[in-house]
Formats: sequence, structure tokens, C-alpha cells
Amino acid sequence: MSAPVQTPEARVEAEHPEAAGYRAGRTLPLRVEAMRQLRRRRTLLMGGILAALPFILIVAFAIGGTPDGEDGGGGGRGGSRINLMDVATESAANFAATSLFVSAGFLLVVPVALFCGDTVASEASWSSLRYLLAAPVPRVRLLWSKLVVALGFSLAAMVLLPLVALAAGTAAYGWGPLKLPTGGALAAGDTIPRLALVVAFIFVSQLVTAGLAFWLSTKTDAPLGAVGGAVGLTIVGNVLDAVTALGSWRDFLPAHWQFAWADALQPELEWGGMIKGAAISVTYALILFALAFRGFSRKDIVS
Repeated sequence: MSAPVQTPEARVEAEHPEAAGYRAGRTLPLRVEAMRQLRRRRTLLMGGILAALPFILIVAFAIGGTPDGEDGGGGGRGGSRINLMDVATESAANFAATSLFVSAGFLLVVPVALFCGDTVASEASWSSLRYLLAAPVPRVRLLWSKLVVALGFSLAAMVLLPLVALAAGTAAYGWGPLKLPTGGALAAGDTIPRLALVVAFIFVSQLVTAGLAFWLSTKTDAPLGAVGGAVGLTIVGNVLDAVTALGSWRDFLPAHWQFAWADALQPELEWGGMIKGAAISVTYALILFALAFRGFSRKDIVS
């Protein structure tokens, strides 16, 4: 008759009686991990850059005069275009939407790749990963804590930018309805929910970058390699989306839907492009997160 299977907690208590009361679910609490990440200089630096961007844009508009925009990014509705730069200084809501527009393609990719790609690889580079696991923190628990905190900081970065832009835009251009480049306007009371929907979609669309960065972070001891690899692959996706010869194959690229949030800034809210883009992004992200957990659970930790 085979011996009963012991839980990790029971095994630890049996091997180390002094560890009575050990609970795997209580190791590396989210609050502890969040405070560790918050105190890091790269977190403060990234927050400072995102908070400074709206003020840089205000200065640029003041020096250059009324914005005269070029073609905007493609939406998820058969290649429709928006041109938020033309109405950037009409109100605080317009300014916040423009700040998201100019940063969604690349700048907001960086904090996602940084927070998700640096989280595990940095522990390995400091040779502290094996000590965390020897604490003992179960591998799944360690990855789960770090992933949740990394995604939380990524979302906070995306919320910080429009909040600062709204505050700075109100002081510079006043509060008012969101004027649409296609004509018409959204009532001032509708702008905050619409901008919140935009931020939510941008966050979901960046889950692919988060998945790439997190997976690479579990495969390498070099944080810059994980961060740079995720950013590089995201850029490759953008380049491939620009190759019109790929035709309908571009619909399977997350980059093809990255500006589908433009549908949220229309008089009549349209969900088609955002739903397709979110589905593509979440599918890729779940696969990448699964690969990260599977690979890390079998990895020989030596650093």
C-alpha cells in the first residue's frame, strides 16, 4: 500500500519541526513584494517620466502653437484613422486622450516590459532567487506574487499618465467636452468613463508584452535581456502589422488592434474592434504565462 501523499506544508513541518505553522500561501505576501518593487529606483524613475510627459507636451504645444497633426493610428474598424493631435488643446479631456495616443504605441510598452521582465530575472542576477525559494517560498507562489505585483504596477503606470494629463490639461486648457476630430463632441460627463475604457483596453492589449517579458524573465538571469527582448518583439509585431502584403493574417497580430480604443472616442460606442483585440491579446498572454509557470517549475535554480 503506497504511502499517503504529503502536502508541501506537512513535508516542511515533518523535516523541520521548528517550522510548525508554516503555510505556503502566506509566504511572500503581495504587500511585501509591492513595497519591495515600489522602493526600487527604476519604479520611481518610470513614474517620474510618465508624470512629466503631459507637461512636456504642454510646453511643446506652447512653443509650436496650435497642433497640426498627422495621420493617427489605425482603429479596429477596417483601418479607420483618428487624428487626435488636431484637437489636443481643446480641453483637458482632449489633452488626456492625446497623451494616451502619443504614448500607447511605445512609451507605455516600456513600463510593462520593465515591471514584468525585471521581476524574476533581477532576483536571479542578485543571486537572491535561490534564497527566496529556500525560505521556503513555493515556486508557483513566488511567480504568482511577482506577476500580480508587476501587472499592478503596469496598470498604475497607465492610470498615472491620463490622471496627470487631466490635471495639467485642466490648468492649461480648461475643462470641457471631448471634441472629436471627426466632428461632434462627447459630453463632459461621458469623458471620464470613456477614458477609463481606453486605459482598460490599452492595459489588456499590453498583456502580450507582459507575457513575453515575464516568460523571458524566467528564462534568463539578465533583466535587461528580458526587458529588451519583450520590447524588441513588440516592435517586430508593429513592423509586421505595417506589411500590408500579409493581408488578413495581420488580424492575428496584437499590434493590429492596439489603437482599436479609438472606437471608444466616437459618439456611438463600438465594441467590435476592442473585443477582437482583447481576445487576441488575452489568448497570447495566457499561453505565455503558462509557459513561464511550466518552465520555472522545472528549472534548476542556481542563482
